[in-house]
Amino acid sequence: MEKRVVPHCARCNNKECRGGKDCFSQAPRHRTLYENEDIAKWHRAATAVEGKYYGRETRLSEIILFAKELGYQRLGLAFCIGLSEEAKAIEDILSKHFQVVSVCCKVCGMDKKDFGLQQIIPQNHEVMCNPAGQAQLLNAAQTQFNIICGLCVGHDAIFARLSNAPVTTLIAKDRVLAHNPAAAIYCQYIRKRFNENTSEEA
Repeated sequence: MEKRVVPHCARCNNKECRGGKDCFSQAPRHRTLYENEDIAKWHRAATAVEGKYYGRETRLSEIILFAKELGYQRLGLAFCIGLSEEAKAIEDILSKHFQVVSVCCKVCGMDKKDFGLQQIIPQNHEVMCNPAGQAQLLNAAQTQFNIICGLCVGHDAIFARLSNAPVTTLIAKDRVLAHNPAAAIYCQYIRKRFNENTSEEA
């Protein structure tokens, strides 16, 4: 029976893989993953953008460059209604290079109560987020590459799971940290909260 590989690379201090070490003896198996035509094509384009523009372009610019590298013409933008202004600005920029199809998270206006979903304020009428519908609409529009702009945690996973086209994230929603989730790691005061919460839960 083959031994199960359980990596904990985040805990490794040496990162000898950067020098070519195959710590888990998985390189032969992983090589075959890139024999898939789509994976090979996307990987080649991503690596080309990294190689040509390393440290010189924003993530938005890299998305444009990646899509051009692949010859894509129609992009999808799945956005949160709370980032409508940002989505409009993004669509304006992308539209200079591509056809853009954009879909709001509240599309179709379905009531949370119809699905027995948790509400933010129970006495209010609240329309649910519809990531599955966003994916379906972009699939129907035959987008070639889809971009997430601020979808909720979990809703982004549903959207990515159901999207026919490959998906990338431009803005990761964080209502507390102005959509900069990495700040929770960089700020010692916020990191301290996670340690305190862990102690309490234990």
